[in-house]
Formats: sequence, structure tokens, C-alpha cells
Amino acid sequence: MGMNKMRVFLVFLCLWAAVSEAEYLKYKDPKQPLNTRIKDLMQRMTLEEKIGQMTQIERKVASPDVMKQYFIGSVLSGGGSVPKPKASPADWMEMVNNIQKGSLSTRLGIPMIYGIDAVHGNNNVYKATIFPHNVGLGVTRDPQLVKRIGAATALEVRATGIQYAFSPCIAVCRDPRWGRCYESYSEDHTIVQKMTEIIPGLQGDLPANSKKGVPFVAGKEKVAACAKHFVGDGGTTRGLDENNTVIDSKGLFSIHMPAYYDSVSKGVSTVMVSYSSWNGKKMHANGNLINGFLKDKLKFRGFVISDWEGIDRITSPPHQNYTYSVQASVLAGIDMIMVPENFQEFINSLTSLVKSNAIPMTRIDDAVRRILRVKFVMGLFEDPLAEPSLAKHLGSQEHRELARDAVRKTLVLLKNGKGPHSPLLPLPKKAPKILVAGSHADNLGFQCGGWTIEWQGVHGNDLTDGTTILAAIKKTVDPSTQVVFSENPDASFVKSGGFSHAIVVVGEVPYAEMFGDSTNLTITDPGPSTIKNVCGSMKCVVVVVSGRPVVMKPYVNQIDALVAAWLPGSEGQGVADVLFGDYGFSGKLARTWFKSVDQLPMNVGDAHYDPLFPFGFGLTTPPRNARGSES
Repeated sequence: MGMNKMRVFLVFLCLWAAVSEAEYLKYKDPKQPLNTRIKDLMQRMTLEEKIGQMTQIERKVASPDVMKQYFIGSVLSGGGSVPKPKASPADWMEMVNNIQKGSLSTRLGIPMIYGIDAVHGNNNVYKATIFPHNVGLGVTRDPQLVKRIGAATALEVRATGIQYAFSPCIAVCRDPRWGRCYESYSEDHTIVQKMTEIIPGLQGDLPANSKKGVPFVAGKEKVAACAKHFVGDGGTTRGLDENNTVIDSKGLFSIHMPAYYDSVSKGVSTVMVSYSSWNGKKMHANGNLINGFLKDKLKFRGFVISDWEGIDRITSPPHQNYTYSVQASVLAGIDMIMVPENFQEFINSLTSLVKSNAIPMTRIDDAVRRILRVKFVMGLFEDPLAEPSLAKHLGSQEHRELARDAVRKTLVLLKNGKGPHSPLLPLPKKAPKILVAGSHADNLGFQCGGWTIEWQGVHGNDLTDGTTILAAIKKTVDPSTQVVFSENPDASFVKSGGFSHAIVVVGEVPYAEMFGDSTNLTITDPGPSTIKNVCGSMKCVVVVVSGRPVVMKPYVNQIDALVAAWLPGSEGQGVADVLFGDYGFSGKLARTWFKSVDQLPMNVGDAHYDPLFPFGFGLTTPPRNARGSES
């Protein structure tokens, strides 16, 4: 009996040893070196599992079953793609975790990475802090401010359980007719290069001993970043979105490429390829620049991702020869394909191309190694699920204060008074009665611009939280000052109102890529007539809310003061802080302000340079407390 018991025990011991042996997987051990983990996992993977890692799908078509069945490596939310309207951080976390659990239940349990366009804060999310768009941030020339915005954005993205932001856009917009110009910090590449400091904000500071080009993400309060769109997206002919950038290689490498050097040396995790072409060749098929330059020359070790249906658009019309598109893009060096909906077709095409040797296995392995490197580096294997305690960061007071400070620094004072000795700004807080007018004075959606709640942006005040410019003005003036708001008053109302002065807030209505391309660059009606009706009768300051310089020459003479506020985001209080002198104007144009669209493209240094306001221009005012005058 004793012997039998002993035998059973020994058998049990052997079994237990075998089970624990099977359970130790090198790739799951965070103590193992990065390359050991990658190699161990790669050896275990089938072709099907590898191709799954290269596939990024939209949340609308993602489910735990889909993740499990196809071994999907990544999921994204397109602009405005949310779990439900006005979703809370808990709603987001539940959705992301639910999808993640599908990935974790696969044979190898490789976690998926979830990406979102958090381009000025976590801008798809209800009640997130909306920071000024890049066109305004370039004005500050303040890399530390942008780094702090990156860190705040990372926390607000993690507050929804998401680990990857498609940011920053490091385009050098050379023509404001481009509908994405507001996503560009400047027409000057040196400013764009400085602003790549947002990358260590999003990802964390690179450790001192880092090897060049190796991606870095400092744990679960940071996100993987994405430098985009590689390369030349801001240089297309006439500023047409997704079009052709015609420039010699000296121009490409001296204007459009330099910010990629900085991004790679700061450890950016991913690079997104541009829809545009360079001298007629689609970037999504440009192996010389992706494989040859970015990977081999710059030693970039993160992964390269396509844009939304970017590979489909290699052909004209799009999706005409999908097998060719898959082959051309993967051979060119794209590692992860943002499919994003018709993923079975992509998986089938790529699988058959590998099986027929049209795409070598070495290329697939390069792609998967890069994707796994980012996932390991960021600790996704150790912490694949959302951290509920981070939900509190979404729209936090601290982040709103940071955004408000950023707004103050992004404002550019272009004119102050009809003569040098009669400045209008800063405005007195105490006045009997002031008029606030214009379509943009009381419209949070207009103030935030595109890529806010919806892809193309929103109109009105009930779609997220924030302070409109009108609400900020009312909060800032003396309690005895009467503030009258009239969106588009007629001249007789203005003349008979007994106003001390007026603040007119006009500009562009929101837009994003493609829909924002404009040949006339005018402010939206009835903006011009509001300026005429108000400024024709009284002292006025015009505040322009726009994604780029717009036509102002016809109005400049009749207005007393002119302020470029760009797209300030949710914290309109920052505008009032400076208009009424609690803070001084300090911003300097990071874009040339043209006289007429016929001059475009016109950038600083061009032979035909004849701007309304030159690059670098910006009047300053001292903060009121520095002068000790009115409160």
C-alpha cells in the first residue's frame, strides 16, 4: 500500500514537473532580454499567427471571436468611432478589455495593441481635454510645453484603456490650401523638428544608454507614438490632400525629412506612411524610402504602419488590383496594414502571396519582429488590460489648466490699434457695455476644429465639455460690465447699442483631411458681413478662429485689432486671459500670412515673398499686472 502511494506520488511529481516545464515560456518572462523574448516567440508562431500580427482592423468589425480566429495584432478607432455616444472611460475600458481578452485566449496569448487618433488630446472621447491644434502650438516655439501636452495626452489615452496614439503629425505644411495644414506645426522644418519633443511626452524619456532607433515606451501611463505621414505629405501640389509632392531629393531631405531624424532618435515606436506620392511614386509603395532610408539608413527599429486603406490607394481607382497593392506595400517595408474593415480579403491575399513566394518569409519575419518589439518594450505582455485607476485623468483640472496656458501662448497679435500710439489691447475689464459678435464666439465645436468627437469635427456646445470664448469673456470682465452677444448684428443695432467696444469672433468651420482642402481660404459667411457691420461703426478687435492663415487683407484697415487664435480647443478661457491683459501676447507666426491666395505657395525665404504678415511676426503686450494699472 505504502509503495503504491509512493508510486502515485512520484508519478504526480513527474507530471507536475512536466507541467511547470511547459508553463515556463521564455517570451513571457520579463527578465529575459528583449531579443531573446522576440526570438523565442517568433519560433513558436505559424504563418497564420504572423500575418494576424500584421493586420489592424477597425473596432466596428473587431470582437473577441475575430481576434481569436484570425490572431489579429491590432485594432483602431477611426475618427468618431466610439463604443457608444458620450462613452465614459469605463465604457472605453470595457470595450478594449473585451477585445483584448479575445487576443489573450489564443494559443500564444499575444496581446493586441489598440490605436486612436489622439492628435490634440484624446480628441474622440467625450469630456477629454482638447488642446490647441499643432498650427497654434508651433507659434509658441516651446518644446517643453508640447512635451507636457504629450504627457497629458498619454494619460488621457490610457484613461480609456488605449495604448497607442497616431501622433504626432510632423508634416511641414508648405501650402495652407491643404486641409490638414492645422495638423502641421509650421512651414519651417526647424520648428517642426523642435516640436518632436512631444514624442518623449507621449512615450517617456529615452533611457541614456538606448540604441539609436530602438522604440521606447515607459510603461502603463505612456503610449506608443506615431510619426506621420512619411514623407512629404505637406508639400503636395496646390496643397491637394493625398496628392503628389514634386520636389528634388535635396528639397525632400532638407524640408520634409529632418523631423523624422529627430523622431527616430527620440525612440518613436511607429511611423505612418503618407497617402501622397513623391514625384509620381506612391509612398505606400516606395521601398527606397521605407526599407532603404527609414529602416536601413536611419536604423528605425519600430514598426511602419499604413494609413487607413492606404494600400488600396496605391492603384487608381483604389482597390482596383488588391493583390498588387498588398504585394507592393509589404515589399516596400510596411509592417502593419490598417486594413481596416475588409480584413479577410487582406489576410487571404497576403497568405497566398507568401505561399507563392511572391513575398519572402524574411519580409514577414521583419514585420512581425518589429511589431513584437514594440509590444514587448511597452510592457504589453505584462499589462495587457486597462488600468481602472487611470480613468480619473480624462479631462482633469490639471490638464485643462495646461491647455488654457497653451492657448494663451498660441495667440498671435497681428494688429493693435489704428496708429502706433492708440493700442486697443489689452481691453479694460471695466466698461459699461460691450458687444460680442460672430459665429465663433459661442461655439465649442468651431473652437476645437476637426478631429474632435467626430472625424470632421462638430458644431455647437453640447457635444463635449469646455469653455467657449463668450463664456470666458463673461467670466473675465468686471461684474458691472454688461456683455451683449449677437451672432450677426446689423449695422443699426451696433450703432444704437451704446457699446464701449466690440469683440468679433469669426473664422472657418471645422474640417479634416480632404474636406478641408480650400482654393479660396475665406472665412465662413456671415463672417465678412459681421466684421463690416460691427467694425464699421465702433472700436473692435477681431479674433480669427481658423486652421491656417485666411484672407484678411480686405478687412484689415477697418478693424482696430486683429488676433489669430488658430483652433484653441476646449479651453476658451485662455483667449480671454490675454485679450483682457491678465497675460501678455507673446506668439510669433510659425506660418506666413498671405495677402492673396494667388501668391500661394509662398513660404519664408521664397523670392516672391510679399506677405500681409511675415513669418515670425507678432506684436507683444505686457501683462496688466506688470504695469500695475487697472485690475
